[in-house]
Amino acid sequence: MSASDVKKNADTKMGKSVENLKLDLAKIRTGRAHAGILDHVQVDYYGSLVPLSQVASVSLFDARTINVQPWEKKMGPVIEKAIRDSDLGLNPQGMGDTIRVPTPALTEERRRELSKVAKGEGEDAKVAVRNLRRDANEQLKKLVKDKTISEDEERRAQDEIQKLTDRYVADIDKLVQQKETDIMTV
Repeated sequence: MSASDVKKNADTKMGKSVENLKLDLAKIRTGRAHAGILDHVQVDYYGSLVPLSQVASVSLFDARTINVQPWEKKMGPVIEKAIRDSDLGLNPQGMGDTIRVPTPALTEERRRELSKVAKGEGEDAKVAVRNLRRDANEQLKKLVKDKTISEDEERRAQDEIQKLTDRYVADIDKLVQQKETDIMTV
């Protein structure tokens, strides 16, 4: 393993941390309807739990309403129950062969709570990136100890890894700031 391998590895893992943050932030409700809200809802489909997207199509009806179209008519009540029982606080309404899921407006207090949750997710992502930096620096020290690279190479690589860390932390801050703006927008 060389110093460039350590840098590439750190860069890849830090990128994955930012992608995980994007997924985590997408799960936080902003008061507007989006189909991704229902991504983690599990439906009892003939005795086994499956994601909602595997038993129905999910689309937007309007800015505050999600439309769920079950592929089998008899799955309607089961899907309604799964959405109601999820931790999303949504109340689906059966409309014949479709299900409408209105997303209620968020109160100011709830917006602040969700903003704190978004900040917490951001902090977790920053910790993950910093841990990856620490691991990469330890790998570089091991390479110096094994006399695979020189101390000058180690210092240069550590500087580059620090620049990577700073870039990813800035990306995380930007993502969290965008999410907070989304949440606080009425």
